Amino acid sequence: MSRVSARIAAIAESATLAVDAKAKALKAAGRPVIGFGAGEPDFPTPDYIVEAAAAATKVVANHRYTPAAGLPEMREAVVAKTKRDSNYVITADQVLVTNGGKQAVYQAFATIIDPGDEVLLPSPYWTTYPECVQLAGGRAVEVFADETQNYLVTVEQLEAARTPKTKALLFCSPSNPTGSVYSVEQVKAIGEWALKNNIWVISDEIYEHLLYDGATAPSLPVLVPGLADTCIIINGVAKTYAMTGWRVGWMIGPKDAIKAATNLQSHLSSNVSNVSQRAAIAALTGDLSAVHKMGVAFDRRRKLIVGLLNEIPGFVCPTPTGAFYVYPSVKGVLGKTIRGKTPKTSAELATLILEEVEVAAVPGEAFGPSGYLRFSYATSDEDIVEGIGRIKKLLTEG
Repeated sequence: MSRVSARIAAIAESATLAVDAKAKALKAAGRPVIGFGAGEPDFPTPDYIVEAAAAATKVVANHRYTPAAGLPEMREAVVAKTKRDSNYVITADQVLVTNGGKQAVYQAFATIIDPGDEVLLPSPYWTTYPECVQLAGGRAVEVFADETQNYLVTVEQLEAARTPKTKALLFCSPSNPTGSVYSVEQVKAIGEWALKNNIWVISDEIYEHLLYDGATAPSLPVLVPGLADTCIIINGVAKTYAMTGWRVGWMIGPKDAIKAATNLQSHLSSNVSNVSQRAAIAALTGDLSAVHKMGVAFDRRRKLIVGLLNEIPGFVCPTPTGAFYVYPSVKGVLGKTIRGKTPKTSAELATLILEEVEVAAVPGEAFGPSGYLRFSYATSDEDIVEGIGRIKKLLTEG
């Protein structure tokens, strides 16, 4: 008899967190590692948010249990923020506050998926999605779009993958890991297709404010109102407000699904930290000036890293219009001998780069097919220049 259940043993370690942990361990050992692994803003949380949290620690009510669905003020803040940013009108009983967006993703699948159900998963995808589908008893069906499509799947591809067992579609725009953003027309077409075929959509909007070059990220139920009854939106404060460590996310959906997910959370983790919720309330009810300031820096770094990557022979890097990732194809490098080693996969190439020049990137295998690397440019301009420079030097040695 196995000591660990087959269900849990089948879960893969988060590749992005593993790469980040390895890079940090090497740094702690005194190695000059530059990490492009974690999707984490390098800015501090804005002061007004930190101050709200500090004040909250002194309020005795925040030392106690509160409703599992979230503080009433927090849920109302999500309602107001959703109307402000997406023009989507909801009510507080359609909101569940979670321990980060990751818990929201898990609970969304756990709430609507039964064993044997299929979930269409546009690829490249965030590494956690398929694990959540599997934990719910479902089967992830990957639908791959490569760099020639700017990593954006089409309705025709989704239709080709649909079967009588298809229960849901995972939709993420702006995308992690590619930074690609669907156009308004593409979002509407996918939403109408899902509605027509009675398919649930779990829409991850965590990068909604990180947009460039005039790109927009409309919310699916706004473009296709009929989808509101079969759509769960995932969001949180982590990326927008540089609050990854505060662990506050939320789900928005039809009342019956949110009630069921709340019941699950009441047994799983109860309420999110009240101090973190108070900080999140300050974030959501404040203005977006700090967000825009961070966006200017991300935009500059985006242009810098794309230009540098495209100077490396064998790299092809589309210009993303959202999030803070680039996702170059490195297929032109695979099979070539580098310092006596011949990487045949992007995982082997990522290992070689880390070992030889101490630069950490996440291989494409974490997000779908091999042949790609993900770089997060949520780091300093200096590290971008130095890190990508090291890779270029390595790959262009005589």
